[in-house]
Amino acid sequence: MAGKQKSQEPCKKEACDIQSCLTKNNFNPQRCLKVIEMLQACCENCSYNSTHCASLSELLKTSKKSK
Repeated sequence: MAGKQKSQEPCKKEACDIQSCLTKNNFNPQRCLKVIEMLQACCENCSYNSTHCASLSELLKTSKKSK
């Protein structure tokens, strides 16, 4: 049954990676663009069918705004 849990919540790893990156980089999204892009790709692959994709649009706005 453990295999099914992963498919129910795709992109969890990527979301956790972003949280770790932001924590290590004083919550500066500019320093975490790579992991933000990885979450975006994951969300696109699963048609945004993950609770972790909800925060993606805010992250993208923030990272683009600070360029």
